Amino acid sequence: MLRRDNLILKKLPLSSFTETPLHISVLAGHLDFTRALLRHDPGMAMEVDASNCTPLHLASAAGHCEIVGALLGGVGSDACLVRDVDGRIPLHLATMRGRSDVVRELVGARPESVLVKLDDGETVLHLCVKCGHLEALKVLVEMMDVIESIFRSGDGDGNTILHSAAMFKQVQVLILSKYNQIGTI
Repeated sequence: MLRRDNLILKKLPLSSFTETPLHISVLAGHLDFTRALLRHDPGMAMEVDASNCTPLHLASAAGHCEIVGALLGGVGSDACLVRDVDGRIPLHLATMRGRSDVVRELVGARPESVLVKLDDGETVLHLCVKCGHLEALKVLVEMMDVIESIFRSGDGDGNTILHSAAMFKQVQVLILSKYNQIGTI
């Protein structure tokens, strides 16, 4: 298609579609096509759809780790901090879905993204506990051993992750806490 019409990707903003071909490629999990699109137009990685999601949001939620790597390599880590209409960044979505490999990739690319809170004050650690994703929590704990303040950070109601763990009956989190891997209340 690009050989027949070299400007086909440039004409898309004039259409009524909010998703770019990159959004669709990422959702379908097509790594090679994603790479080809990024080579042709790297800026497409920062385009948002109607939900203000970049392709990185979609790849992160779907757990397409290689595609996440390609997107981060294509435009850098700026997309890591873009919020969707619900105020979530790609790391929040990966955490909510328990995509541990993607969590590792995103935090490696943009470590400060772990400090981005949702509108209700929840951190990525709160999301791990709330959604029951202990593996993602372990990855975050391994990667952020120097950011102790986030462990004591409360959500909008003042609950730390240990408060949340108790409320959601996440015994594994409480056990990890006992061995000082997750701070104190």
